[in-house]
Amino acid sequence: MTDSGKLILVPTPIGNLDDITLRAINTLKDADVILAEDTRVSFKLMSHLGIEKKLIPHHKFNEHKTLGMVISRLEEGNTVALISDAGTPGISDPGFLLVRACAEKDIRVECLPGATALIPALAVSGLPTERFVFEGFLPQKKGRQKRLKELVDETRTIVFYESPFRLVKALGQFADFFGEDRNACVCRELSKFFEEVKRGTVAELEQYYTENQPKGEIVIVVEGHTKKSKEQQEN
Repeated sequence: MTDSGKLILVPTPIGNLDDITLRAINTLKDADVILAEDTRVSFKLMSHLGIEKKLIPHHKFNEHKTLGMVISRLEEGNTVALISDAGTPGISDPGFLLVRACAEKDIRVECLPGATALIPALAVSGLPTERFVFEGFLPQKKGRQKRLKELVDETRTIVFYESPFRLVKALGQFADFFGEDRNACVCRELSKFFEEVKRGTVAELEQYYTENQPKGEIVIVVEGHTKKSKEQQEN
């Protein structure tokens, strides 16, 4: 490990701002540099916490360009904190490229424990939690059906992130590929005022959200492939 600075991945609340940890607050206060996915979103959090620091944009559209600058700051001995709009950086959010670059340069990387949407969704789903696979966002167009075909025989519980605009489409595709009677759970707006958890078969959930237009951040938890689901798919 070099004598350079360090990169700290700082999870931020997925909804309720009170979910920020004391360690995260102190880290943000002490950091020399704070990288933010969307500075406008992060500015609201910083204001809520009473932290007055300049935020440097670091998102999927500029992370290749800013990589060299950030590595230079780290090599100069700075402590750099990375935050995304919500949740843990690097989990369906920018962060991977920077962490990989730090690993290649032997720069220290820390990740604080904290908020992420997939774990509470899995915990409240009522589906098996001892083994699961996180798929994040499915491809919007190219490769979407290929990915679903690869998951048809997956026996572990499957966790997806999805846009409210594609939720009904996703549930319909789950019915087509996994079978209409595959159990699932849709978690919407976790930790927020309008939090909603709906359980049922993928067909039942597709019908519900066809009739009730969804809004907000969504996590879908789907039962893994079982002997029962295979028999239902064949009938």
